[in-house]
Amino acid sequence: MTQAVSRGQATWQVKGKGFGWERSLRKGDRLALGDAAPDGPILGAMVEHLGAKEALLQNAPGPFFTTPHFDGYAAVLVRLEEIDATLLQESILEAWLARAPARLKQPDREDRTARARHVEVHPRRDVDEQDPRSPARAAGVRPPLSGWRAGVGLRGGSGSPV
Repeated sequence: MTQAVSRGQATWQVKGKGFGWERSLRKGDRLALGDAAPDGPILGAMVEHLGAKEALLQNAPGPFFTTPHFDGYAAVLVRLEEIDATLLQESILEAWLARAPARLKQPDREDRTARARHVEVHPRRDVDEQDPRSPARAAGVRPPLSGWRAGVGLRGGSGSPV
């Protein structure tokens, strides 16, 4: 995660992709919001998709809002004076996850190596890559490790913002 300054305001990026930024309201924003325009500090935060944006706006209208400038864009604006620390932390993490490359969402290499020592490997009898009649092959599934499967799934995130 990197922090930079753009147009005099802080921005946060993961691998060159912005996921959060300070945002002051512009004249058009204030006209569109009218009396509902906040006076305090505002954070812009990416969300995974427009459905997630709509859900936030409907379920937590106090701290989250938008302006016509962000119509059709998967981001929300956050009234920092109205959001509690836990919800803010979750919002920043979700913004980071929405923009981070998949490899950064995986455990770091040292963690993977340590876990790999404890992974059990079992032959998969239901998958034969060479047999065109295999149900998995017919469904387009390519088994990991050429017909072997690991007994443990790896999940996590390194370099996350929180």
